[in-house]
Amino acid sequence: MLQDINALLIVIEKKLDWGDSSTWQTKDFEEISERILEETGVSLSLSTLRRVWGRVEYNHLPSTTTMDTLAKFAGYESWRAFNKQPTPLTGHTGNAETGEDLMQHTTTPLLPVQPAVKSKARKYWVAAAIVLFVVAGSVIGARAFRRGQPPVDLSVYKFSSKRLTHSLPNSVVFSYDASAAPEDSIFIQQSWDPSTKTLVDKNLHEHTSVYYEPGYYDAKLMVGQKVVKQHRLLIPTDGWLGIIENKPVPVYIKQGDYLHKDSLSFPVSGIVKNNIPLQPQPPVIKYFNLGNFDSVPVNNFSFTAQVKNEYSDGSAACQLTAIFLITDADPIIIPLSVKGCASELNLMSVDQKVSGKKADLSGFGVDFSQWANIACKSTRTTIKYFVNGRLAFECPLPVKSAHIVGFQFAFQGTGAVKGINLSTGGKTVFSAF
Repeated sequence: MLQDINALLIVIEKKLDWGDSSTWQTKDFEEISERILEETGVSLSLSTLRRVWGRVEYNHLPSTTTMDTLAKFAGYESWRAFNKQPTPLTGHTGNAETGEDLMQHTTTPLLPVQPAVKSKARKYWVAAAIVLFVVAGSVIGARAFRRGQPPVDLSVYKFSSKRLTHSLPNSVVFSYDASAAPEDSIFIQQSWDPSTKTLVDKNLHEHTSVYYEPGYYDAKLMVGQKVVKQHRLLIPTDGWLGIIENKPVPVYIKQGDYLHKDSLSFPVSGIVKNNIPLQPQPPVIKYFNLGNFDSVPVNNFSFTAQVKNEYSDGSAACQLTAIFLITDADPIIIPLSVKGCASELNLMSVDQKVSGKKADLSGFGVDFSQWANIACKSTRTTIKYFVNGRLAFECPLPVKSAHIVGFQFAFQGTGAVKGINLSTGGKTVFSAF
């Protein structure tokens, strides 16, 4: 199967035409992720793509969902269809070692020569086949050569972190040892976002970074463009936290201004009071609660909440709203809007992302003049999403284990939340309002 996977990757590399994949950087994998989402309607995370291309050590084969998505991106109906596709010269299924399956992925397809074809045409196709066979063999040989190179000894690197507080902003002290690195370009990156990457001294061992928003982050130690160590880092909240999104530092809202006995809500007048313009681009209000209850497995949970977006002026006409169930992997994101804006929505179900431009997410369109009742729960095989009592969408359970550790409610403009409940196995783990 590894040979078949490599063959599919070669097809994708030829499609992208970006040169040797061993030179690809993080931004390249981010662009691949975006292009896959645009063409297939399914998102593959940056970490998944890096694992598939062998840039991160991983001892398991990719999931069927991942391979189906890559096959569709390469132009096939499915992973199975790719494996069964006959090659044009032999009629047999492709073989990654011989390069047969590469020959069908050219701008000039090779077809079986019929007896009626003139000899000149026959010579052309034979010549084309020889050239493509040589090229395919060279590409596969180069990949085999790269596989034969000795792996980097990652054990020579050390990387750990320590939070300084349980509130926001939160400074984190990173301890690292990259003295054995073959170059001086050593970086610490706070998260998946390359803009959070900072150059550090190769000969020192500590670096401090500030996190302004809570979350579960992938902290990385990098040598040049290669990630040599990484770990998950929880930045929790001390109970509820409300912010007005602002770059680079958000505006922290006093608890008494948004935390009420029966709900979370923040008035438009509060935004104006903080000298933040509402137009032409309305701000985003976020409420967080993270790291304050026992984690809940994604394969056995039930969640409910009521939300209302309370601002619709000007460019906020779509009343975009999102509920995040933050996990120790990627999040569950439940998107909402008025009915006419469903095309702008993106749902995330841990390891799957669904675009409203590629799938029917109209079930997440609501009338925000009333409270929207949202529910999400797992079954033996799926995660089901309900809006006002109706099934809006469902996705397969994530392949890898994930646990819910917190919430985020985000509103374009401003909004309110109540009736929050999270349970597992019929037992309530968290309840508010």
